[in-house]
Amino acid sequence: MAGHSQFKNIMHRKGAKDAKRAKLFTKLAREITVAAKQGLPDPAYNARLRAAIADAKAESMPKDNIERAIKKASGADQDNYEEARYEGKGPGNVAVIVEALTNNRNRTATELRTAFNKHGGALGETGSVAYSFQRLGIIHYPAKAGSDDAVMEAAINAGADDVQSSADGHDISCAPDSLHAVQKALEAVLGEAETAKLDWKPTMTVEVSGDKAQALMDFLEVLDDNDDVQRVAANYEMSEETMRRLGA
Repeated sequence: MAGHSQFKNIMHRKGAKDAKRAKLFTKLAREITVAAKQGLPDPAYNARLRAAIADAKAESMPKDNIERAIKKASGADQDNYEEARYEGKGPGNVAVIVEALTNNRNRTATELRTAFNKHGGALGETGSVAYSFQRLGIIHYPAKAGSDDAVMEAAINAGADDVQSSADGHDISCAPDSLHAVQKALEAVLGEAETAKLDWKPTMTVEVSGDKAQALMDFLEVLDDNDDVQRVAANYEMSEETMRRLGA
């Protein structure tokens, strides 16, 4: 009986993992389709599509799924998704920016407002917390792409603004409008990037711990689970002890 229960538990966890992966692929495909629809369906001439495909590859999204998402942009039966940004304060007074692709702004706004309120936060107006972040282009390479000095030199020559290197890899930042040009210049030296995207970097952070840290993680998971949400940025900091306790 114990073995049977353990097997059911393993199967439940695998099912949950598979469902989360399927949801991620759906979001990645939506971004690819929207990017292809807004510009040319060729990533060589469409910076946003190029970045979307890089993100999809980084998550091991099958090539067939990527190609289907691009072709869907020219279909007549597709939903018309539009970009929407929502800002507010989450648990622990943490500033949160949510980027979404939605075919129903009223539904998305209602769902997000409910999530903020339920977790002790509040959805604000556009611009209410954006001052706590800097908009940047972020290009990520794995550590094996090159030494810290080699990547730094390549980034400087490509016109990037900064490089942060660690055991996890190299994060190269640049102005949003320069993302595509910097990415192409880096590829000539370092090869294809693991990811390349526009992101929000906190300029000021809030330390969270204890119950507030757990509440924040629960809240961010709810946001991530929303079908319309593409990206979430939050300006929190946690100690290593807190992260270990949460299993983060």
